[in-house]
Amino acid sequence: MHQPLMYFYIALGGAGGACLRYFMSAIMLQWFGKGFPFGTLLVNVVGSFSLGLLYSLLEHGQMEAALWRATLGIGFLGAFTTFSTFSVDTLYLLQQGLWLKGILNMFLNMLGCLLAAWLGTIFVTLFVKG
Repeated sequence: MHQPLMYFYIALGGAGGACLRYFMSAIMLQWFGKGFPFGTLLVNVVGSFSLGLLYSLLEHGQMEAALWRATLGIGFLGAFTTFSTFSVDTLYLLQQGLWLKGILNMFLNMLGCLLAAWLGTIFVTLFVKG
């Protein structure tokens, strides 16, 4: 695939991922308030599952690698989940003296995202690869 076209697909995926991230974060804020960064946690876990799923599909040859890796992996999921937001959310909690919430946020994001990525790969093994 031509390099300029690759940038187009990354940008297209990124726009969609950023919009979905904003939507999901806004919903979580509306449902749960500002007491804990549930929006960031949700997008990180969903994004990790999705990237695990995508990675496994690509590795098993179920999808054309270059196009989907660029559009979904780099573009969409790259814009959908951001480690920087997790870092700032955690820093804010710690600066407010909310140590338990800060540590809980770190633990839930790291464990939840690793588990979700693993489950994404298992999903492909069980249901796609057959």
